[in-house]
Amino acid sequence: MSLLTRAYILEKFGPRLTMGQLATLLAMSEGTIRNQVSAETFPIPTYKEGAARYAAYDAVAEYLDDMSKKARERVTS
Repeated sequence: MSLLTRAYILEKFGPRLTMGQLATLLAMSEGTIRNQVSAETFPIPTYKEGAARYAAYDAVAEYLDDMSKKARERVTS
């Protein structure tokens, strides 16, 4: 996992991201994320704390790094 990705997310959003912050970072609507979480198809693990749902910054960074790696592999093949 890239330390740069982790540092960026941690600096901008803190150690956990709300669904709204996650939507902003991923350029998705919050409703789409909530629907995918409910359908258990969202690729980033989330957890509930009280009524709010969060994603840990390191899980988000890992997902973004994986997507970046897959995109680079497609370009070079």
